Amino acid sequence: MSLRIDLDRLHKDLEDLGQLGRDPRGGVSRPSFSRADLEARDWLKGRIREAGLELREDGAGNIFGRLPGAGRVVMAGSHLDTVVNGGMFDGAVGVLAALECLRRVKEEGLAPVKTMEVASFTDEEGNLVGDFLGSRAFAGLIDPDALRAGQTSFGMPLKDILAGTAFTPETILGASRERPDLEAYLELHIEQGPVLDTEDVPVGIVEAIAGKCWRLCSFTGRAGHAGTTPFELRRDAFLGLADFAPKATRLAAAEYEGSMVTIGKITAHPGAFSIIPGQVDFSLDVRSVSADGLAGLERALLTLAEDIAATRGLGFVSKLIDKAEPVRIPARIQDLLKEEAKKLGYETLSLPSGAGHDAQMIASVCEAGMIFIPSPDGISHSPEESVRWEDLDKGANLLLAAWLRLAG
Repeated sequence: MSLRIDLDRLHKDLEDLGQLGRDPRGGVSRPSFSRADLEARDWLKGRIREAGLELREDGAGNIFGRLPGAGRVVMAGSHLDTVVNGGMFDGAVGVLAALECLRRVKEEGLAPVKTMEVASFTDEEGNLVGDFLGSRAFAGLIDPDALRAGQTSFGMPLKDILAGTAFTPETILGASRERPDLEAYLELHIEQGPVLDTEDVPVGIVEAIAGKCWRLCSFTGRAGHAGTTPFELRRDAFLGLADFAPKATRLAAAEYEGSMVTIGKITAHPGAFSIIPGQVDFSLDVRSVSADGLAGLERALLTLAEDIAATRGLGFVSKLIDKAEPVRIPARIQDLLKEEAKKLGYETLSLPSGAGHDAQMIASVCEAGMIFIPSPDGISHSPEESVRWEDLDKGANLLLAAWLRLAG
């Protein structure tokens, strides 16, 4: 009989961790380096020590538990930080399932040829300076100037958030020099979408992770009195956005298969009942599983916005905030996951990930793969986020089997 995880122990770990950062609205708020996050870090370090693994922490605050071997490192993990008022499974499932896998390997006295490490990466959610801070630092992908000058999503400089911790922008930039000789990385994650749940399939094998481009944009016109300025003389910035939004959606859907565009945040200025908006600021989130598709759609959207602005007598400006290239999961890793799932008797579905993950960054330094389990009703980043324990059992056991095979 193949080695299996202890689902009851993993279940308890997730429930215990889920109490750290529990907020009044019923969700979990654990942004990186918040009090709740520091408590979660200490809790994880305690679990790693209890498991008899070698604990280490790098300059970006990434936490690792090592089961030493003679060869290169094969790693599995995810992150413990959350969005504000998020759920208790996004990220945590991947870290704690990997920890449970290593506990079982150690308990059974197995001696894999290669070193196995569980990883918990700092600030995957982007509450600090861009997303994937820890895994970007680990992979050596951080822009030093942007990091040093970084303003966090809370309006505070990064250096102020780091004050009182052991970390600075310089230690974060040095994290890549602490990276071990890595051969492969696996990540178990909830899907954060409805596909697996709708198809009633317990395990997803990720084919690609979508790249993304985040911009802050503005249409600029001229404010005026809502009752006295004739329509033909108005330069209404909001109408520029109202024209852009449906055209941008149609453009992405019709011409860029596998791509998405989302306007998630809108602010009108001066923002009064009786004043025509003279400026509208908005976020623009562009995603695609294709590098050419991402670049092409971004160019097309900016051209569309400029054309609309010119037609309506408006100005248009945009600023790039963050960008991540799409990643194709190597066929070798996909095939290995499918083969091990078949041995375990699990039905699988191959699908892309529209959301970004730490695996996307780690893929720049080694082969990386991802396993999805369903998100019931497709809900994530919400207090209603959940998993079915039987799905988690399958996902974690597939992670264990595939990880052991990679570790020899």
